[in-house]
Amino acid sequence: MIELIKNPNINFLGKRNIAFLVSGIFAIIGIIAIVRIATGHANLGIDFAGGTAIQLKFEKNIALHDVRLALESGGLKEFDLQDLPTENKILIRVKKTEQELGLVSENITNSISQKILNNTYVVDSTTVVGPKVGGRLRADAAKAVAMAIIGILIYVAFRFQFKFGVGATIATFHDVLAVLGIFYLMGKEINLILITALLTIAGYSLTDTVVVFDRIRENLKLKQKDSVESVMNTSINEVLSRTIITSTTVLLTSIALFFFGGEVLHDFSLAMIMGVIIGTYSSIFVASPVVLLWGGKRLFAKK
Repeated sequence: MIELIKNPNINFLGKRNIAFLVSGIFAIIGIIAIVRIATGHANLGIDFAGGTAIQLKFEKNIALHDVRLALESGGLKEFDLQDLPTENKILIRVKKTEQELGLVSENITNSISQKILNNTYVVDSTTVVGPKVGGRLRADAAKAVAMAIIGILIYVAFRFQFKFGVGATIATFHDVLAVLGIFYLMGKEINLILITALLTIAGYSLTDTVVVFDRIRENLKLKQKDSVESVMNTSINEVLSRTIITSTTVLLTSIALFFFGGEVLHDFSLAMIMGVIIGTYSSIFVASPVVLLWGGKRLFAKK
């Protein structure tokens, strides 16, 4: 509908070795992140590690520095603060063991009441997650991602062929590993919001990959005399404008959420920005080369 690039003729598959090297690095970082998360050594949110999250609404605007000093004076050491300045709200997260959970909320409110005297507040919400519940949520999150990957394999294998399903699955798993690994390296909190973003990224990556696969399948029937690699390159070039337009649209939305969506959506939108970029890359440089390496003898073109 809109041709951004006139008659592109880029040899994408000729660069597959470099792409595999880059993707391998992403995958290794992601696997390390998974191991660290499973052993509890990553920056886990209270969803997975257990702890208390309490949100306070103040009468007037308040600085995070004043809240931090008040909590430290009350003996709290490991806590995270987030502010919502437009609503005069402060979100306090404290990671504690199960025996200490019952005392955390009381300790927080007592510390703030004693140190912040000229700004009244009310407790907006309190969330308490025990370490056993956090461990179960962590296992459930892993199952959710695994089920999504398996579902993608089954869908694409049924829609195209099994080797296409493997290519789409590897590309999707690559995207999830890459975003998770980058978040781990950045020291970002690993929580349920990130898992939501990863599942959304998996869906987006699959959509982009299926568009490429559909054009490859059409051209394999039309260009019986051309090599499979040549047909794949032609197909990717033909849908390149569509891929760029779709990716840019989702990327602009994610960037808007990142800057204007508030603290709650900050990590989600950041993961989406990464996921859109990596997902677009993988649909071209990961999914298609995997199918080429597996079925490059044109046997799968007969279906």
